Amino acid sequence: MSFANLGLAPALLSAIQRANYEAPYPIQIEAIPALLQGKDLLGLAPTGSGKTAAYILPILQQLLSKEALRDRAVPVLVIVPTRELAVQVAEVAENFSRFLPRRIKSLAIFGGVSINPQMMKLGGTEILIATPGRLIDLMGRNSVNISRIQTLVIDEADKVLQMGFREEMEHILEYVPKKKQTLMFSATMDGEVEELIQKLLNDPVRVQVAADDFTPDLIKQSAYRVSPETKGPFLRQLIQSGDWKQILIFASSIRTADNVVGKLVKNGIDAVAFHGDKSQGARTEALAKFKSGKTRVLVATDLAARGIDIQALPLVINYELPRSPKDYIHRIGRTGRAGMEGEAISLITPEEMHHFKVIQKKMGKWVKLIHEEDFGKAEE
Repeated sequence: MSFANLGLAPALLSAIQRANYEAPYPIQIEAIPALLQGKDLLGLAPTGSGKTAAYILPILQQLLSKEALRDRAVPVLVIVPTRELAVQVAEVAENFSRFLPRRIKSLAIFGGVSINPQMMKLGGTEILIATPGRLIDLMGRNSVNISRIQTLVIDEADKVLQMGFREEMEHILEYVPKKKQTLMFSATMDGEVEELIQKLLNDPVRVQVAADDFTPDLIKQSAYRVSPETKGPFLRQLIQSGDWKQILIFASSIRTADNVVGKLVKNGIDAVAFHGDKSQGARTEALAKFKSGKTRVLVATDLAARGIDIQALPLVINYELPRSPKDYIHRIGRTGRAGMEGEAISLITPEEMHHFKVIQKKMGKWVKLIHEEDFGKAEE
């Protein structure tokens, strides 16, 4: 299957080719034709499944067939839970738009930074990607009008609700028109998500990409059994043993992330922390340096790391295991993308062994466990 079979216009196909996208992901194969027909859609898919392009491409095609609005009434609104995901979605939209017959302006707005520059950039925006709080701030200043949107996207709906944005969502939904195309994506389903689906979606096409099915075959997974006392020194030995240009390390708490970075830097390894206690400016700078290769190691918490999308990331390390098997899939799915090989390594203490077995069982794949004393002998 190729993008040419999905009903996309020649201009979009050319943009896809020039943006170096190859074969479509499963969610794109199912979602794009339905969205081009104007149907509502429910996408149940994990992070990294290709869902952003699955909705951005048909949205761009729909906008190409219409004249741009000349006031602050935006035609497309994408609601996301985090600043990083907002930036990522805007980057995808901009990446495709660069090659289209006319430029379609997209803009990411989020809190934690000055509101005035965002207000000044709103004019002519056709795809507005927003976190709920900042969107309400701008609506309160009459800087943006969402009463005439034609397409509403709620990306990572489960995280939007888990992060406490329920009241903000209810407020926003009072201002959007009843007649519109609505798209909702979520990695998980619970009562609140189900309630939102019933409220917003009209006979939606349902597309599901199971986390188990999504586990990339190109990811080489391994695990090392370590003691709590040797975990830090072993991590440093592991990093220094290879020539990985970029390494994303996951920690389960802000405190641990900061401690790991402190020890790495003290031992001459260039590293930076990435979590919710950092200012937006610090997070943006850290991510930019990591993406460009100026910083070799990024140590992140799960929540902050949502939205990090690096095409050729070679290595993910689980310094600590996540709470759920689904989060484990999300983590390792940061590598092994775009047809490239990747590697995921987990450091397992005796206390984490049972939880790691549960993760492997849910994943349906067993990971080779190596004792730390045998490090370097695994390939012999």
